[in-house]
Order: sequence, then structure tokens, then C-alpha cells
Amino acid sequence: MEVYLAQPRGFCAGVRRALAIVAETLYKYGAPIYVRHEIVHNKHVIEDLKKQGVVFIDELCELTDYLRPVIFSAHGVSQEVYFQAKQMGIKIIDATCPLVQAVHTRVKKLEQSGCDIIVIGKPTHPEILGTIGQLQDAGKAHIVTMVEDAENLSFSADVKLGLVTQTTLAIDDTQEIMSVLTQKFPVLATLTKANICFATTNRQRAVQELVRHAPYILIIGSKNSSNSTHLREAALRYGAKKAWLIDDVSEIDWNALKTVSSLGITAGASAPDYLIDGLLKKLHQRYANLNIHDVITAKEDVMFK
Repeated sequence: MEVYLAQPRGFCAGVRRALAIVAETLYKYGAPIYVRHEIVHNKHVIEDLKKQGVVFIDELCELTDYLRPVIFSAHGVSQEVYFQAKQMGIKIIDATCPLVQAVHTRVKKLEQSGCDIIVIGKPTHPEILGTIGQLQDAGKAHIVTMVEDAENLSFSADVKLGLVTQTTLAIDDTQEIMSVLTQKFPVLATLTKANICFATTNRQRAVQELVRHAPYILIIGSKNSSNSTHLREAALRYGAKKAWLIDDVSEIDWNALKTVSSLGITAGASAPDYLIDGLLKKLHQRYANLNIHDVITAKEDVMFK
């Protein structure tokens, strides 16, 4: 079997930073520590951290010890959550990805300038909830998830408009939505740069190249990971015959791979390298003639403090 490994794949700079913050907090304060929402969306990462004494909560009211530090996840939180934590006297450690923080800054500036804000993203995703939660008036935000939402938007002629996007969206889908928006609202023409992060972009472009080498694609990532699910969508969009999103090697349908001679492999931005290592180890065990090729489309050397 010919195996093609996408590069870049796996952990992005924001995920590495968030996990380093958790590790440093554990070292400094000892277990248990609390994290509001999943620090990143990956089943294995979450289970590993739980074993180390990390307690994940959905809301601050679930805290059983107010003297322990609380980490805010890489997806960011609303101003209301920040205020609530300070009122409760909680020690806050913020692991929000710097690229998400940049979107927060932008959305606040747009509101201050008197804009209504079109927000492209998934309405229930933690990142979008945190972004809209930066606004003094949440009614100024108008969430657009698909082209139909954009087509149905309407504003009076005197309304100033701004635009932000979730950082982990599908590139092509987002561009299609933005194209509709700029046609309907020409004032947005100068605001057409999406906030999709470089890691999401790089991984989707790597999948596009991967499909040129292999018609069957395996993506390591959890089902609740936005960037991972978009990798599967991207593979199919770019012509893959099949694309599977799996948490780990235990979920592989080996019968489906019986006739596969070329297999592409990548991983979402919150998937650890050892999952890829485990997959390759299993492939070596099952296939006597396994040839592995790197498909490099970009080099990432960004490190966040």
C-alpha cells in the first residue's frame, strides 16, 4: 500500500499554547484544576488531561472549590463569563487562542464604530458564543451559517455593516457565503478577508493536495472538532472517493480498505501526533509492503507565547 501523509497536520500553534498553559498550571498549582469547556476538541486529549487531575466544567456554577484556578479554553469566552468569574473571586487563566482574541478585538471595534456585525459561523460553537459575547448589544450580531442565511439577510440602507468569521470554517464554503454577502451589501467589499486561521487554511489546502495522490482519505480527529469535520468535507469536495473521520485506529473499517492501494492520512488541529503514530504502526502490522510518502504543502513555524 502507498500511504501519503499530509504536512502540516495535527496540533496547531493555538492548541500547543493552550495545552502548555494547562501543563504549567498543573505544575504550579497541582491537581485538581478546572477548565471551562473542553480545552480543545479532542477526545483523547481530554481523557489524558482528566487522568492528570483536570476537571472540565460547562459553567462556573459547577465549581466545588473556588480557590482553585480556572482555565478558559482556546475557543474563548464571553465578557459575561469573565465578569462572573471576577465577581466570584476566581483566579482566571486565559488560554484563548491569540487568533480568536484578534476576532474579539475586531468585533468590539466594529460595535464601537456603530456597526451591525455579520458573523459567519456555527451558532452553538463555543468560539461563536465567545465572539458574540464580546458585544454590549448581542442584537447587533447576525449569524450566518450557510449561503441561504446570507441570501435572507436584509438591512435598511442607513445601517453600517461589519463582518467577522469563525476561525475554523471551511475555506471554500466561507468564500461562497462572503461572495453572496458582498453582492448584496457592497459596503462589505473592503471587509472580505475571512478570519479563518492559517492552521485551518493550511490543513485544508494540504488535504486538497493529498487527494491528488490518494482517492481514499483517513482524518484523525474528534467528531465535535470543527476543523476536523471540515477536513473530511474538504477531501470529498476535492474529489476523494471516500473520506473517514476517526478518533483513532480502533475505528478503522478494515473491510473498506481491502481494495485500497493508495491511502491519504491527515489529522485535525487538535489531534495529537501519537494517534498518527498508532495508525502507522497498525498499518505496518497489516501490510507487508507499505510505502510512506510525505506530502508537504506548507511549513508552520508560528509559536504563540
